[in-house]
Amino acid sequence: IDEIEALSSIYGEDWCVVDEDEKIYCIKINDCLDQPKWTLCLQVILPPGYPAAEPPIYQLNAPWLRGQDYMELANSLEEIYVQNLGESILYLWVEKIREVLIEKAQSSDPEPDIKKTSEEVDEDGDDFLLDYQPIQEDPIKIVNYITSESQEAEELPSIHHGNPITDRRSTFQAHLAPVVTSRQVKRVLEKLYENKKIASATHNIYAYRIYCEDKQTFLQDCEDDGETAAGGRLLHLMQVIEMN
Repeated sequence: IDEIEALSSIYGEDWCVVDEDEKIYCIKINDCLDQPKWTLCLQVILPPGYPAAEPPIYQLNAPWLRGQDYMELANSLEEIYVQNLGESILYLWVEKIREVLIEKAQSSDPEPDIKKTSEEVDEDGDDFLLDYQPIQEDPIKIVNYITSESQEAEELPSIHHGNPITDRRSTFQAHLAPVVTSRQVKRVLEKLYENKKIASATHNIYAYRIYCEDKQTFLQDCEDDGETAAGGRLLHLMQVIEMN
């Protein structure tokens, strides 16, 4: 409790409570520039045995964070946990991530493409499936599940549009589509953005969750679009109700 209160005080608006009862929190981290170029959201679940006996369960969310970058950062967090067994480590994790982002901002690395989302396909045509990764006391093995999909165009699923809801001068509308591949997600988004009202909306948050039976894991991702942790909360709701 003391750690959560301290982190809330330190990080202010960048600290978000996703679910107080389940102890799920999200921290938005950036490279400390006046106009941040590199940002990342760390979402953590604190199990009952944390910090004495259990590590946090975490997820790293950033459109650019894939492959080797993900592995290296995850290994760094694991090392911090192993070096500080039984101690509160969230502050150390956040500052380590910030250190990595600052290094990227100061290096010659190209700026991240903020329009690219992590469900898009890399040059080899493979998608990386990133899910919550629990840390163990032994060195952890972060597995990036890879799935290859046909290069042929995916059929556009049917899109269901909810009734607009207005609350405190803001209007909200939900859209739902059954998808079975990441390319279908992309097609649905492209179709929705053809609507000028949707394309010009202040925040277009979304989340998807696809069960991959052959690997017995989930392909899932979310987008906040400037509304802190909104996409993460939507994805968490989908996980709670076991939607797939």
